[in-house]
Amino acid sequence: MTRLMIAAAAAATFAATALLAPAAEAAPAPATVAAAPAKACTTKWKAKQRVAVRRPAGPVATMDSPIHHYLRKGQVVRSCVVAVARTESGPAYRACGGEGHLWRIVPGGQVPQSCLKRV
Repeated sequence: MTRLMIAAAAAATFAATALLAPAAEAAPAPATVAAAPAKACTTKWKAKQRVAVRRPAGPVATMDSPIHHYLRKGQVVRSCVVAVARTESGPAYRACGGEGHLWRIVPGGQVPQSCLKRV
């Protein structure tokens, strides 16, 4: 009688394992997908000459935007974002001996990219 009970218990355990195994294999294991941490801005730019940092009223500054402060010649700032000024014809600005459409976003406002040199 004891052998029958042990055999029945073993058969029941085997049957339960056989039933659960396909379900466990079909269900994906909980994945631990870690999002990549946002990198800090490390791109540095150096002012070619004294240049005004402008605070735009809209998304992109213009040469008529109010001045927030000035960057000294040789001052290093970090900027990883650029604002593109779209115009009907011609460049958006003429500054620092160059012209263009790109404004670097720096602490305090925006600066024409032609006034900066990448370090």
